[in-house]
Amino acid sequence: MISIIQTIAPIFMVIMVGWGLSTKKILTQEVSGPLNKIVFYLAIPVMIFEKVAQANFKANFSPSLVIGTLLAAGAGFVFSLLIVSLFPVYPRHKGTFVQSSFHGNIGYIGLAVAFYFLGDTGLTRASILSVFIMILQNFLAVAGLQYFSNTSRTRGSLSVFVKKVAGNPVILAAVLGSAVSLAGIRIPEVIGRFLHILAGMALPLALLDIGASLSFPVIRAHWIASLATGFIKMVFMPAAGLLLFTALGVPHDLLLVGVILLAAPTATVTYVMAREMGGATALASSAISLNTLVSALTYVLWLGFLA
Repeated sequence: MISIIQTIAPIFMVIMVGWGLSTKKILTQEVSGPLNKIVFYLAIPVMIFEKVAQANFKANFSPSLVIGTLLAAGAGFVFSLLIVSLFPVYPRHKGTFVQSSFHGNIGYIGLAVAFYFLGDTGLTRASILSVFIMILQNFLAVAGLQYFSNTSRTRGSLSVFVKKVAGNPVILAAVLGSAVSLAGIRIPEVIGRFLHILAGMALPLALLDIGASLSFPVIRAHWIASLATGFIKMVFMPAAGLLLFTALGVPHDLLLVGVILLAAPTATVTYVMAREMGGATALASSAISLNTLVSALTYVLWLGFLA
């Protein structure tokens, strides 16, 4: 357990450094906005492409792991729909609540935990798995927000769905990397080193950016709903995944990768999607902030239970 804490704690210490920089007006919105674009459109995609393209795709790909992960994510989506149907939730909050309950921050936190806990092999396997779960997450997130949206511009809009799913740079990088790996294309050494340098800035910058996005005042206004989304996201979904992985006979080393990605806290992109599609931005911001902080504990508990 001590070794797990020593692995997880530094990740969230960097996140808190990002928060501290934002409170000191060093990492301001004017800085964090472009920083987030660098991370999302360049650093994380390059990191995923590098790991997947240079790995043996067949040796690191597990159909049973993919199936179990997607079923668990789908179960989280269904569970969140039941919650907004059975309990009094503001109509404008429903789509955001559902999205915050199953849309995980894989690129910024899930992959960081996989790398620092499982090493290069874990990151490669997580990167391959991420393409499947990200496609499903984006599909269900857009579908849920469109269903509950009162904005005619986004409700039922095919163009919005295509833009969010097919235009996701992380998904595109993983697909391209998989194609390079399967084709057996050898990346020249000079290009490989260039990609490695760019990839090296991905996780540190991502964690700092996450910290800068934390908002404690908004948590106080929506902490009950945020905790509910966190329970579904960081407790129910990993538990469902663990049961499915066991039933499907997924090896323990691969099982850990699936649980780590399923246990990722609410994705930062939920705020952007809520803003663009008529959702509740305050609830999204609260869920992102609170669940990111709570995930430090849930990750320690899950990894301590499984290690």
